[in-house]
Amino acid sequence: MTEGGTTARSDLWGGAGWAGFGLLIVAASWRMERFESMGAQLYTMPGFVPGMLGGVVLLLGLVLMLRGWRRSLREAAAEPAERLINRRIGITLVLSLVYAGLLIGRAPFWLVTGLFVAAFVAAFAPEDQAPRRRLLVAVATGVLTSAVVTFVFQHIFLVRLP
Repeated sequence: MTEGGTTARSDLWGGAGWAGFGLLIVAASWRMERFESMGAQLYTMPGFVPGMLGGVVLLLGLVLMLRGWRRSLREAAAEPAERLINRRIGITLVLSLVYAGLLIGRAPFWLVTGLFVAAFVAAFAPEDQAPRRRLLVAVATGVLTSAVVTFVFQHIFLVRLP
């Protein structure tokens, strides 16, 4: 029995993956330099925002696991196992790994981020959307996201981007 296109098993495994990822982010942000010797406050430490975001990812992963566990208790009939990695997850993994693992640091941040967002939007646009509209929306979203992210990090947070 599926609910919204997901199974209890996929919620359990997906939640465990997200919870583990969130825990890794929290642990890595905790290990970042705190600049206490320079008088830095809690909110100005470099690991504060990543740690908070990692904590949210961890919490939501645990909620997803709880949802899957509760649904598995309700399911009486056995159902065929669903693949853990489907097409959408595969596309997300490939795009994310190419973006973070290959392109960041090798090309201007604004360009790489714009391309990543455009590719992501194009890949997950509604199937019934006209190809021209899909491309226009993807490019517009990539350009706008790249411009906003670059501006916010460089001019508001005063962070040098790779």
